[in-house]
Formats: sequence, structure tokens, C-alpha cells
Amino acid sequence: MTNPSAGNFMQVQFAALSENESFARVVVAAFVSRLDPTMEELNDLKTVVSEAVTNCIIHGYDSDPAGVVRISASIDNETVHLSIEDQGRGIEDLELAQQPLYTSKPELERSGMGFTIMENFMDEFEVTSEPGRGTSISMKKTIVSKKALYN
Repeated sequence: MTNPSAGNFMQVQFAALSENESFARVVVAAFVSRLDPTMEELNDLKTVVSEAVTNCIIHGYDSDPAGVVRISASIDNETVHLSIEDQGRGIEDLELAQQPLYTSKPELERSGMGFTIMENFMDEFEVTSEPGRGTSISMKKTIVSKKALYN
């Protein structure tokens, strides 16, 4: 969970429907836009949101639209704190699930790179999960000011 006392924050929840993945990307992108991120930083954030939300929908809830995905975000100075969670099935073997190319749903032609992408695109990345209770992904990324790039 992000820290609302850290400064500006937002929380949103929505049905675990695949069409809501794009909504999640836009909400987070709009929220962090005040930091004036580079296109690369913005694309990285949108990509990790897509990966995390898709994992919640496909793996956490087995594409059951009755599930709820929650996103919390806060901004502390130039650091974005992001938490994406479900209360779905959880992950039995977290270490295995974080291995590149591993997927629990090969029949869906999943790449098994979601956690790897999130970890590589963010400054900090942590997954907690409990079978039968859900999964939470917490991430941080410091946005480099465009002004600093040109000075």
C-alpha cells in the first residue's frame, strides 16, 4: 500500500475486466503527469501498470469480472509509489512465479515476463502474495526532471 501521508495520492478500484487495463494505464499516467516525466519514463510506468493489472485479472481472478483490482499511488517529491493488488487466488510459489519465462497459463500463450519487466522498469519492486488471499505488487520510480536533463 502506498503512503497517503507522503504527499499527493490517489486510489482507484475497478472490475477485473481486461478492457479496464487501458483505463488503469491512463489513470496512472494522468496522475504522474505533474512530474513532467520523459516519454520513456511515462511508457515504463504505463507498461508496469499493464503487466500488473493483467496479472491480477488473468492469474489472480482467472478472468472472473467479479474480482476487484485496486491501484494506489502517491508522489513524494519526485518519487512515484505504486501499489497494484487483488484479493484473488494468490501465488503458490512466488520464487518460481518471478522466474523469467515462467507462466502458470501456457495455454493462453503468456510470455512469463511480467514480473521481470516490472522489476527492470522500476527502481524498487516487491511482490507479496498469500494463496487464497491475493497478491500485492509495490513499486517505486523516481522521475528525473526534464529541466535537470537540459541543464
